[in-house]
Amino acid sequence: MNTMEVLKDSFDNTDYQLAGHGPRNVKVLKQAFQEIDDEVKSDIYGTGAAINDFEDKMASFLGKEKAVFFPSGTMAQQIALRIWTDVKGSPKVAYHPLSHLEIHEEDGLKKLHGIETVLLTDKDSVIQLEDVKSMPADVACVLLELPQREIGGQLPDFETLTAISQYCRKKDIRLHLDGARILETLPYYQKSVGEICSLFDSVYISMYKGIGGIAGAVLAGDDDFIKNSKVWKKRHGGDLISLYPYIFTADYYFELRKDKMADYYEAAKELAAKYNSCTGIATLPEIPVSNMFHVHIDRPREQAAEMLAGVQRESGIGLSGYVREIDQGNCYFEVSLGDAYSDVPKEKIDTAFHLLDEKMKGE
Repeated sequence: MNTMEVLKDSFDNTDYQLAGHGPRNVKVLKQAFQEIDDEVKSDIYGTGAAINDFEDKMASFLGKEKAVFFPSGTMAQQIALRIWTDVKGSPKVAYHPLSHLEIHEEDGLKKLHGIETVLLTDKDSVIQLEDVKSMPADVACVLLELPQREIGGQLPDFETLTAISQYCRKKDIRLHLDGARILETLPYYQKSVGEICSLFDSVYISMYKGIGGIAGAVLAGDDDFIKNSKVWKKRHGGDLISLYPYIFTADYYFELRKDKMADYYEAAKELAAKYNSCTGIATLPEIPVSNMFHVHIDRPREQAAEMLAGVQRESGIGLSGYVREIDQGNCYFEVSLGDAYSDVPKEKIDTAFHLLDEKMKGE
């Protein structure tokens, strides 16, 4: 095995893993279905109580008129932006340079919908009001990702969000929320999800990322927007004959975890402090503003991978199964806290971080 395979293998064979909700295997599906009656009817091509009741529930939760369930967030967000560019009669949308749509979707937004993108701010910064004010006047929609995953889950302050929303409404620019992990921002903002979503014309939330379902997403907005999105969903092939395995698991894990975000947030701050206490290691941000942060290691990628693998083998604690290169002398990995952290004995965590610090000092 090469170094990265060794790291992944060491992580997979630990007794405990600090991040996430635990292994994503068939148990996730079985657990969600254990109390569902065999006679419950499935949805059929987007209709039926199985899907429509859940959509109504999520619309109410997000504070929007209507919502629709999609098999993927990629599909949902491309459709949202296509609708808003059609409404405005302009093909331009604006978002962060490290938006998922820009770096992870093979230019789907551009190739499938002919949409032109305007990149706001630099890749290491959070979007501010001045970034929005300085963009071209014919932008149809601004997308804000909360939290901004690729820069460690950072967030603008709530006053900035409010100011951007007010500016966009004044200029007849639609504002879309990439809220894949929006629940994870609530402890930091000390706002309800409805208060945050009220600033946006449309909202997307993932049903598998922080929530931990199998797959799927919800898109919410006003009645006309959702009617349009259902047409585009059909065009994209998103109207599968049945989506109930995704919907029932989404509903189950939504109810299980929606009120745990404050616990995950406190765990993230506690864990980040442990990383920051180690020689040559720093988190971004230093103090997390959500349950997510990045761990930056002042070592070359291969060297860091060998060191992490050693810590994991000796301690039985899983820190990460991968590292990504920043430059020749630095690398990082992402941490996203969930249910798993509270199950790890504190003394074992302390042992792992003592080992990590010692190895960093010895390298």
